[in-house]
Amino acid sequence: MLDDSLLDDPAALQRADRDHALLALAGAGARIRTALRQAQPVLAELRPDGRPRGILVAGHGSVLTAGQALAALTGTGTLVQPLPPTDALPAALFSDGLSWQLPGWVGPNDLVVLASSDGTEAGLVSLAEQAYARGCAIAVIAPEGRPLADAALQVRALPLPYVPSAAQEEADQRVAAAEPDLPSEDFGALWAHLTPLLALADRIGVLVAPDRDLETAADLLDELAVRHRPDAAAYLNPAKDLAAQLSGTVPLLWSEGPLAEVAAERFAAMLADRAGRPAVAGRLPQALVAHRGMITGRLGAGADPGDFFRDRVDEPDPLAVQVLLLRHTPQQEPAEATAPEAGAEPPPAGPTVRRARRLAADHEVRLTELTGARPEPLHALAELVALTDFAAVYLGLAEQR
Repeated sequence: MLDDSLLDDPAALQRADRDHALLALAGAGARIRTALRQAQPVLAELRPDGRPRGILVAGHGSVLTAGQALAALTGTGTLVQPLPPTDALPAALFSDGLSWQLPGWVGPNDLVVLASSDGTEAGLVSLAEQAYARGCAIAVIAPEGRPLADAALQVRALPLPYVPSAAQEEADQRVAAAEPDLPSEDFGALWAHLTPLLALADRIGVLVAPDRDLETAADLLDELAVRHRPDAAAYLNPAKDLAAQLSGTVPLLWSEGPLAEVAAERFAAMLADRAGRPAVAGRLPQALVAHRGMITGRLGAGADPGDFFRDRVDEPDPLAVQVLLLRHTPQQEPAEATAPEAGAEPPPAGPTVRRARRLAADHEVRLTELTGARPEPLHALAELVALTDFAAVYLGLAEQR
């Protein structure tokens, strides 16, 4: 049940936010600048020998999201594949037992990027050795002084910086001590992983991501952190408004295009981790087929009207689905990130989006569009991720879990 009063009480939000999630999200812009500053001297010494055939981004959690973002931003010019763990062996901490395996096609023409917020995963160290044995180019994003960073020297990998969040490190230690089998992650780490990854991709010619674009993304994230800040009233705060809208529903996160798909899948992960809320992500048009049963079934608003005369005073509100449609709708001039407003004119859409709107309307399912309007894809991704990240955290703080 959502506690509406807490959303308008900054002091109560601060007390409830014991793991400093809001602080970690607000520091995303600063982490981009720090990571970029630390990566510049390392990349300046790199002498690329042509573009790689493929790039594999190995890790877990936000690392895989960063790999998906790189793939979306790169397009079809170069194969970019996130590489999740394949097994979890018994270990004191869950992440220490994870293991990875390179696909059989990976060889000397490929780049393997190993990234970790902890830098302690023995499985990533083993993967670095696999990549070295196959003659791959290797890059490592990990905190200094950790086993993975040390392994980078042994396999002649390019060491790239990871910028940690001091507040989150303290919170993670508490969670790890209480629940060693349930890994906790600083979700603000996405930008700490993605920044050196994009800077490296620009240096080797995989995509154009100059420093100024990353610096602009950092400035934008600062602006959005102010807009979504805890002391902004709920009716002026798009993230709080979205959190309130999500209460008591199962969100279907539909996305149009690869960029919005990254944001939707991250939103689902944030809702699960920070709000304890299930959400189902899907990309159009396939989502219209995969999620049809949830629209037309028991969770659809118009599917089962029930007995009109039944006394519902003592019954909880029925759980229903709602659709959040994430889109990149670039405009000629950068626009301020805005909250979805009831009755607002939706952006122009193609036949698939129009069909999605019609399907939701026909079955009385609420559909809200979340759009990244910035023409630069990286900045549009920042818009969508910032809004949904803050909304997930606010929902988790305001609901009794």
